[in-house]
Amino acid sequence: MTVVPPAAGTAPPVPEARGDVSYAVRRRLLGGGGQLPGETEIARCSPYGEDLQLALHLCHEQHYRGFEGVPETLEWDADLLAVRALLERRFESALRHDCHDRPDVDEALAALLVEPVEGTGVARFLVSEGEPWQLREHAVLRSVAQLRETDPQLWVVPRLRGRAKAAMMAVAYDEYGCGRAERMHAGLYADLMAALGLDPAYGRYVDLAGAETLAASNLMSLFGLHRRLRGALVGHFAVVEITSSPAASRLAAALRRSGAGPAAERFYDEHVEADAVHEQVVRRKVIGGLLEDEPELASEVTFGIAATCLLDDRFAGRLVEAWSRGESALRTPTHGDRDPVLTTIDQNWP
Repeated sequence: MTVVPPAAGTAPPVPEARGDVSYAVRRRLLGGGGQLPGETEIARCSPYGEDLQLALHLCHEQHYRGFEGVPETLEWDADLLAVRALLERRFESALRHDCHDRPDVDEALAALLVEPVEGTGVARFLVSEGEPWQLREHAVLRSVAQLRETDPQLWVVPRLRGRAKAAMMAVAYDEYGCGRAERMHAGLYADLMAALGLDPAYGRYVDLAGAETLAASNLMSLFGLHRRLRGALVGHFAVVEITSSPAASRLAAALRRSGAGPAAERFYDEHVEADAVHEQVVRRKVIGGLLEDEPELASEVTFGIAATCLLDDRFAGRLVEAWSRGESALRTPTHGDRDPVLTTIDQNWP
C-alpha cells in the first residue's frame, strides 16, 4: 500500500486523547500498534461524552483535511471505518432515543420561526452582558464547525433531486462567497477570529472544545456521510438557516459593543441578511422539494431538526452556565492569568 502524506501546512495536529477509546484511535492514526476499541468498550462510553465525541471527531476528520503526520490512505482504513461505525451507532441511537417525541414537519418548522420572549441563549447572553473574553471563547468554540462552513452539508447534494438539489446549491453558492474566495463565509469567520486576536488556523482549538461542541460538529458529519440520513441532514440545515439571522444580529451587536472592529462584525452582518433569504429557500424549496420527491422522509427531517436543537441547547447551556458563574466554558481557559497559552493574546485585545 502506498502511503500518501498530507500536504504540508494544510492539516491540524492530532488532538490529545480524552479517554481509552479516543486514545486507541489517536494511536492508530499516528502509526502506533495496539488493538482498536470494540463494541463492548464503546458501549461503556457516554454517547455525548468527551471520549466518544473526540474519537468520532478523529474518525470524521479523515474525510475533511485530515491531521498533520497522518497518511491520507487512512481515510478508508477498514479497521478505523469499523470503529467509526460503532461510534456513530452509539451516538445516533442516543439521539433517536432522546428525540423520539417529535411533531410533524410543518409544526417543527413553525416552532423554529418563533423566538421565545425570554431566553438564555448564547447570543442573548453575549449581546446583553457578554465580556470580551466570553466573545473570544464563543469564537474559539464555534470555529470547530464554522471553519468548515457548509462542507458537511454539501455531501447531501448528490442524494437530492430536482427542486431540492437546485435550491440547496443556491444556498451553498452564497455560503461559498458567490464565486469570490474573499467572501467565503469560512474565510470571513477566520477574519473574525484574527480580529479578536485568535489564531484562525483550521482545527487550532479542538483541544479546547468540550464534548458539547464536538457533538454539534459531529452531527453534521454523521448526517452528511450517510445517504440514508439525507432527510435528517436537510432538517439540520433548516435549523441552521432558519435560526441564524436573529442570532447573527445579536452577535454582530455584541461585537460592536465590545469594539472588536469591522472585520469581526462582518461575518455576522453577512448572515443577518443572507440567512433571512435562505430561510425561505430552505423551507419552501429544499424541504418542500425533498418531501415532494420522497414523502416517506418526513420523519427523518423532523429527526434532524430535533437532534440539531437538542445538541444546540446542550452547547448553549454549557456556555451560559459557565459564564454566569464567571468561569471559562473551555476545557482550557483562554482569558486572564488562568490561561498560560493565550494570555498574551488577551493582553493585546480589549
